[in-house]
Amino acid sequence: MGLLIRAFSLIAMVACLTSVAHAIAGQATFYNPPYFPSACFVTEVPGNMLIAANSGLFASAAACGTRYRVTCTSGTNEGGPQPCTGNSVVATIVDLCPGCAANEIDLSRDAFAVIANLDAGRINVEYNQI
Repeated sequence: MGLLIRAFSLIAMVACLTSVAHAIAGQATFYNPPYFPSACFVTEVPGNMLIAANSGLFASAAACGTRYRVTCTSGTNEGGPQPCTGNSVVATIVDLCPGCAANEIDLSRDAFAVIANLDAGRINVEYNQI
């Protein structure tokens, strides 16, 4: 019985670590305030670290309020200056980005500024749900 419990615990830990470690590679841009109304919130949004998600991620508003850790991995211009700050930001999905392709997200200006120089405009990122 003890061996069975240990085996089950090990499998559960591996499953949890696998889901946490899986990051989505994509690109991010930013949008300027005002941040509301949004597709998720009518009068105000939860803070200023925000994401407007592509339609797949947004999932018909099912993702409203979901938080993601977003990290800049590089600029999109080869040979250009490195825009990444080396920081990550935790941001909340509050809106739909109808112009975003799959794996693209639109960050609030405040969230983008935490992870990259605003002059970059578009960056390569990795993001995962927390």
